[in-house]
Amino acid sequence: MTMSPAVRVDALLAGAAKPYTRPGSRSAIDKRPLAGVVAIGALGFDGDEQGDPRVHGGPDKAVHHYAFDHYPAWRADIGDSPLLRAPGAFGENISTRGLDEGNVCLGDRFALGSALLEVSQGRQPCWKLNDRFGVPDMARRVQASGRTGWYYRVLQPGNAQAGDELRLDARPHPEWTLQRLNALLFDRVLSREALEPVLQLPLVPSWRRLVERRLQQGDVEEWTRRIDGPDRD
Repeated sequence: MTMSPAVRVDALLAGAAKPYTRPGSRSAIDKRPLAGVVAIGALGFDGDEQGDPRVHGGPDKAVHHYAFDHYPAWRADIGDSPLLRAPGAFGENISTRGLDEGNVCLGDRFALGSALLEVSQGRQPCWKLNDRFGVPDMARRVQASGRTGWYYRVLQPGNAQAGDELRLDARPHPEWTLQRLNALLFDRVLSREALEPVLQLPLVPSWRRLVERRLQQGDVEEWTRRIDGPDRD
């Protein structure tokens, strides 16, 4: 696995929470590029919001990064959606080229401007992607592809702007790419030999519970509500 020690940030994005597609739902997935200097605090970018704080946002999901490198593959998969012509289609806060799930590892620390970010977890896609793209199984496609994106926690608040470098500062777990973790999670792995080493990693609480539950109960968690969502009616 190789990666450049630094990549250029093409866009920093944020969005406000608004009523969404299904009764009672809200979302801030419609992120727009930010001009000038952006303040990055413990809960993410200044001015960014989350529609459902129960499952989005918080210290371990403060900043969402999605690789613009994946956009051509999505155009080939679902067609030339207007959403795929510029960063922000997946609700990301950071858009770059040169980083993806195959060369980013859990626990990687990146300097961005004067802030320091740490990769906390991969994204578990939800039904809001289905409605955003008008593709009923979009979340399932994102999950199956492994092109999920990932989240950072903010170790050191600071300021940054588009055009800055995102520079690798530390890599404590070089063998644990997000691609490897995604495969364990989404390929329904139940092998004790494969899962037990994961518990030695600095997992967010929800991922630790997931792995422990698989080991204890020998089955896979239910994904339907997350990935298909509530009924529209």
